[in-house]
Formats: sequence, structure tokens, C-alpha cells
Amino acid sequence: MRKTRIAGAFAGIAIAALALTACNSGTPGAEPGTGDATGDAATSENPWTVATDVTLEGSPTFDRIKAAGKVKIGVKEDQPGLGYLDPATNVRSGFDIDIARWIAASLGYDEDDIEFTAIPSANREQAIVNGDVDYYVGTYSITDKRKEQISFAGPYFITGQGLLVAADNDTITGKDSLTADDIVCSATGSTSIQRIKDETPAQTKEYDTYSACVEDLKNGQVDAVTTDEAILIGYAAQDPDNLKVVGEVFSEERYGVGIAKGDTALQEFINTMFTDGGEVWQAIFDKNLGASGVKATQPDVDPVG
Repeated sequence: MRKTRIAGAFAGIAIAALALTACNSGTPGAEPGTGDATGDAATSENPWTVATDVTLEGSPTFDRIKAAGKVKIGVKEDQPGLGYLDPATNVRSGFDIDIARWIAASLGYDEDDIEFTAIPSANREQAIVNGDVDYYVGTYSITDKRKEQISFAGPYFITGQGLLVAADNDTITGKDSLTADDIVCSATGSTSIQRIKDETPAQTKEYDTYSACVEDLKNGQVDAVTTDEAILIGYAAQDPDNLKVVGEVFSEERYGVGIAKGDTALQEFINTMFTDGGEVWQAIFDKNLGASGVKATQPDVDPVG
């Protein structure tokens, strides 16, 4: 199994040597919030516990959650392995979805208290500013421009642009191996497809969705699909017999949890949860993306500011 630069790009913190139940759902204890994690026990399916009696001073978001008695979370629902809603079963799954659930559990709210809402990428900042969601988890890159309107906790994952190819393809091993005979597919107008045009001799093909590119890849109509490697890992984990991720990433994207601007109490709470919850993070990754064969470690969180 290949080891992607996801791990290499991470600053990397040592996985805490804690039993899952001792992780307190990642609930950080007395500072910045307090809570008793004697609620729902961690299970093999969900490696977190639901905290009880949580307090979080100075967070208007948490005050709103308490008043409503539920957590409103913005997510993606079209990314297998990350944020996906099964149209047949109406079940949500994925790494980002479980990160969102873990945060809710650390705040004292279980699955029945969560209201998920799919928010288009272009509308994420406004949804947070308007209070339509309490926080957003969904391949949400931390950028200075977005920080003008909102704040971020994390990062909880670091990735970059990568390549997805057929499992039996031994000629494409990374961006530098692409030739003029290769056809690379990505979303219309994306920075990913533009980078392929600018930096490689490969031909390109564009669709509105990555899933259409993946179908073309499976049918032999294109030679590779490119976007954030985290998204590609999800497709590879869904169909490891036919798809694989190759090469090193050739950009950097730091995924964070979008929260209301200036809510430093909630920001510190989530960051401490990530820092103290290494085993929970790893279990969530392995559960959702481990089948891809890609290895990853948890990144250090950014300083609050």
C-alpha cells in the first residue's frame, strides 16, 4: 500500500496513548469548556462518547445550540467516503460526517440532536454568518479570504491535488508522468483542471461533477481524474479493486471546521478536542478511508487567532 504525502505534509502530532473512552469524545475538560463523558459509550462503529453536562463560557454559538436543543451542521452529501447521503437508504456517512458527529458528541449532543444541511460550496460563508448552521464540516479549505467572514477550527485534515487512475494502470505514477496521450478529467472551471492545463502536456475533459469523471475513468474514456486527494481517496475506498490514488500531492489544502467569526471559545474547544483525541481521529479515518490503502496522520491545529 502506498503512503501518500498526506502524512508527509502534516506537521503531525503523536497519536495520544489513550483508551477511546478516556478521550471523553474529545471533550477538553475544564478549559475552554467542561463536560462529563459518562454518556453514550464509544462503540466499534462510533469511536467517541457523548459528553454530558457540558459548559462552554463565552461561545454565542454554543448558547444558540443550547437554546435550540439541537446542533445544525452544514455538510456535503455528494462525496463518497467524506460527506455522502445514500439516496436509497437516506443514511449519511463519511470522514467529514463523522468528524461533525464527534464535535457534536463532545458538545453533548447525539445523533438524534443533529440537523444536517447540505450547503453548496459558494454559500458556506453566508450560511455561517447568517446562523443557518452552527458549524460547517465538508472539505472546507482554510483560506485568508474566507477568514475575513468566518473563523476556522483545525485543520483536521491536510490534503492536496492528486490523481485517481485505474487500479491496473502502471504508467501514470504522478503529475510528472502525464503525457500528451493521457486524458485527465475534473470539474469544469476548477483550479485542479487549470493546473493540469498549465503544468502538464495532458489533454483534459471537464464535467459538472467528479462522479461523471470517475464513471469515464471506469469505462476507459479518460486516463485519470484529478481534484483534492481526500476526495479521490473516497472514490478509491469505495471501489479499491478498480481504482487507486497515485503519486504525491501537488498543492496543499487544509480542511477546517467553519464557525462564526470571533467565536474563540468554540474554536479553542474544537482544537483541544482534536489535539486530545488522536485515537478517535485515527479510528474515524480508518473506518471511512482506510480501504483506499492510503495512510494518514492527524495534523497539528493552528493557533487561535
